[in-house]
This record gives sequence, C-alpha cells and structure tokens, in this order.
Amino acid sequence: MKSAFRALLAAGTIAFAAQAYAETNWDMSVVWPQGNFHTQDAITFADTVKEVTDGEVVITVHAGGSLGIKGPEGMAAVRDGLVPIADILMSQQVGEAPVLGIESLPYLAPTMSDLALLHKYFRPKIEEVAESMNQKLLYMVPWPGQAVYTKNPIKTIEDLDGVKLRVVDANGQNFFTALGAAPLQMPWGEVVPSLAAGTIEGVTTSSSSGVDGSFWEFMGNMSTFNWQASSNLVTVNLDAWNDLSEEHQEAIEKAAIKLEGDFWKASRAEDQKKIAILEENGMSVTAPSAELKAELIKRAQPLWDEFKERVPEAADYIDAYLAVRN
Repeated sequence: MKSAFRALLAAGTIAFAAQAYAETNWDMSVVWPQGNFHTQDAITFADTVKEVTDGEVVITVHAGGSLGIKGPEGMAAVRDGLVPIADILMSQQVGEAPVLGIESLPYLAPTMSDLALLHKYFRPKIEEVAESMNQKLLYMVPWPGQAVYTKNPIKTIEDLDGVKLRVVDANGQNFFTALGAAPLQMPWGEVVPSLAAGTIEGVTTSSSSGVDGSFWEFMGNMSTFNWQASSNLVTVNLDAWNDLSEEHQEAIEKAAIKLEGDFWKASRAEDQKKIAILEENGMSVTAPSAELKAELIKRAQPLWDEFKERVPEAADYIDAYLAVRN
C-alpha cells in the first residue's frame, strides 16, 4: 500500500513539474476564417515555433477575429500589448502609418514578381514602422490578385457607375471613385453581413476571400482586375519578443525566413485553386479586355503621384522601385 502511494505521489510530482515548466504562451489574433490560407500559414508557423523551441514557446492561433480585434486595429493591438502576436493586413494600417499604403496603390505592383521587387526597396521601411510601434516583423505574405465581384459583368468602365463596392483602404477608395463607383471602406468581418443586408452590391478582394464569403450566394461575376497588391504581416510585440532567450529568438527568426518563402509559393497556387471553386459554384470568372485594362491603368497612375504628395516619405521607395521595374 505504501509503495503504491509512493508511486502515485511520484507520478503526481512529475506531472506537476511538467505543468509548472517555464513556457511562453502567446495568443495570436487572426481575422480570417479557419480555412483561409493565411490562417493555415499561421498555424504552420505556430507548429514550427513549438518544434524549434522544444515546446517552450507555444502560439495559440485564434481565427475568425475571435479575440475581438478588427483588421484596422491589428498593429495598434500588438503595439499596446492587447495581443502579443497577430496576422495583420498591412493596407488597413494606414491610419497608424500612411506609408504602409505603398504596395496597395492601383497597378503599382500588380504581379507577385512586381511585388517581390517592390519589397526589396520597401521592406526595410515596413520593419522600421513596426519597430516604431513596439513590434517586430516576423514574416509577410501576399494575397492573390485583387478581383472585383459584382452582380453584373464588367465590360467597360461605365459598368461600375454608382456600384456600391467594398474596398479595403484609402487607395481603393480613391481608385474606384475615379472609376465612377461608390466605394465604401470596410473590414472583412463586415463584408458578408453587408452583402446580405444590401449595404454593398460588390466587393474587391481576392479569390480566397471570395470563397471564404461564399460570394456566389450574392453575386454572379468575378472580374480578375488584379489591380492591387496586398500583403499580410505577422508581427510580435517587442516586449514579448525581448522576453525570449537569444536562442529562441534566433530559432524563430530562422523558421520565419524559411516559411515565408514556402508561404509565397502557397499563395501563388491559392489563386487557381480558389478560382476553380468559385466557378464550380456558378460564378462567371472573366478578365478585363485589353481596352478596359488600358483604361484602368490610365486612371490608376495619377494616384501614384497624388500619394507621393500626400505621403512624402513614400516617394523614394516608389521611385526606386519604378526606376528598376520600368
């Protein structure tokens, strides 16, 4: 009986010791649904962090905005320590730092190759902004090209006249205003309810979000404008980061660099996969004609200079990129 008690006591002591073992736990805010590829990237990152730190750093991914943090609040929430880490749509952070709107200028970096080139010049500034807001950039991953979802096909500029269209940021607001639409800035969590209520008639977003929102229930057409680049950032609060050992910091940074390349490849594949799902559900997917595309770019380019005037610190990054791209 005594030996059994000793065995039970020893088992309890071991279990308590394991539970009391020093462990860093971070709750990660993600506004996208569980099945979204950015959310799945975050889960992969969390699993990898746990692995490379031998279970001493554990990240719990909270999808679907379940922590109550809306998209435009992401960087402020990490800065203020409301969450230690978050997946953040960069273009929605322009209220905190207007320069972060560079990559979402219409047709400035319409392909992933263009975007990778832009990041060569722009990423150091993103890291600087993050640091100024008490956080560290771990990795960034682009969305597939931004399409335009509407009830009716878009064959000419005039087909956008007066359409109440959801946009993500001020660049989208300015662009679609120039195209004659009636754009409305809106975070993702409000999009589907607004479609259901008739507050908006159309949406500009990626193929991934089109599937996430089951847009075929509200609209019949997707036009692959690919008019805007858009990336998500994963940042961590600097106080939380500095609490880690140098060994863990090095392991996590190394993992983030490796995974970022993998995540970009996944983003490239994501577009075709999700477009196929949209078509399977009855949505008509078309590309703008050469004439329409030329008119879209013509109306987009003046907005680059307007942005540089409004945000002077952006000029050097845009000009350096365009000098190489052109």
